Amino acid sequence: MKEKKVFVCSVCDYQSPKWMGQCPACRKWNTLVEETYEEKPVAKNPRVSLFSDSQEPVSFKEMEMPEYIRQNTGIGELDRVLGGGVVNGSVVLLAGEPGIGKSTLLMQICSNFPSKVLYVSGEESRGQLKLRGQRLQINGENTYFLTETNVDNILKYADKLGPQVVIIDSIQTMLDPACSSIPGSITQVKECATKLIAKAKSKGISIILVGHVNKEGVIAGPKLLEHMVDAVLYFEGERIHSYRIIRAIKNRFGSTNEIGVFEMTDMGLCEVPSPSEMLLSGRPVGVSGSCAVCIMEGSRPLIAEVQALVTPTAFPAPRRTSNGIDYNRLCLILAVLEKRLGLKFSENDVYINVVNGLRVDDPSVDLALALALISSIKDIPIPQNVIAMGEIGLAGECRSITNLGKRLNEAHRLGFDCIAVPHNSLDSKVKIPKGVSTIPIQGVYDALSLFKGK
Repeated sequence: MKEKKVFVCSVCDYQSPKWMGQCPACRKWNTLVEETYEEKPVAKNPRVSLFSDSQEPVSFKEMEMPEYIRQNTGIGELDRVLGGGVVNGSVVLLAGEPGIGKSTLLMQICSNFPSKVLYVSGEESRGQLKLRGQRLQINGENTYFLTETNVDNILKYADKLGPQVVIIDSIQTMLDPACSSIPGSITQVKECATKLIAKAKSKGISIILVGHVNKEGVIAGPKLLEHMVDAVLYFEGERIHSYRIIRAIKNRFGSTNEIGVFEMTDMGLCEVPSPSEMLLSGRPVGVSGSCAVCIMEGSRPLIAEVQALVTPTAFPAPRRTSNGIDYNRLCLILAVLEKRLGLKFSENDVYINVVNGLRVDDPSVDLALALALISSIKDIPIPQNVIAMGEIGLAGECRSITNLGKRLNEAHRLGFDCIAVPHNSLDSKVKIPKGVSTIPIQGVYDALSLFKGK
């Protein structure tokens, strides 16, 4: 068999006989990677189906659903992100930065999971796994460990052992003997994932794959891998901080808006039952440029702190830095404040930060961001008992937000008794907690009422 070289796009799997700077299919730059393969005769038998019961079509009424379609992992925050637990026969991809805690979390799942688990490691030896398991105080009664990278051997041991969950750490270290490419290449990742997914769908085994990320922060390997699996979870957080967040960017069996919050300790990852208290810990008193906001992450209200620093610039073009809030959103709010209120942000550097590394995508953060910017440029602190939430439009108007009742209750629970909200969100259906006063905001000019007399 003759070896041939081909250049494969890591995003869309487009193949080219020569290298090109830009992929003609997806128009991405520097995504073509060289692959080596061997020409083989066409197989007489096509690839088997992923499903053992897919020979004939059936009507919706005739389809059956297993009684126990989900199983809890024993970790509440992870079950929340998955939509209630691991679905039988599903394939989950867990990705994150090196050292963020992926293997630690999966090791803890092995200890809490009630059914038999097969943990396959292609990166650590048995001694290293034993050392980490002792540190995390893993029970290990139903857990079996295998150090192997050959996917065919892994499937053979899985058939022999009959586990309910198989953990692959990581998919980039697995290899298919039928492919001549090195482990971690696009072809190897795709072929190994295909075999594992076929086993999951045909036998009803839940498989969790650990995925590496590249230097751009996206999941390494072909983009097709994310399309093939049922759920993609991303581990976020800074290694220098103790808090970690799991976020679902794809979930066929649940919402993609939920997040799970953990704290890294000496005993592994611990669940954080009240993330709002964690996010507000250490909040400064009597300092300008700080404003609290209540955002929604799925069904969970979270209170975060938005900080702004506005200083005179020493450069011809003032700097704009945003951490935790979309940069384009910051530029939009700055333009609205400068146009509608006449504040000269064009003469100042602007720095924005959401405390504790939280990334906020909820548009209701606009009002709190605007108040923090006004507070910083005027050097007037916002009262500690004030919290703001609302979306700001280009005309400077404050638009309505959803789940206002949950936001008000969470703010009241943490001691905020003065809440600035959009005026059209307050109606008879919203129950305002006792002792809480609301400030209806129609536009950014009304937000200045919070600074009157100061």
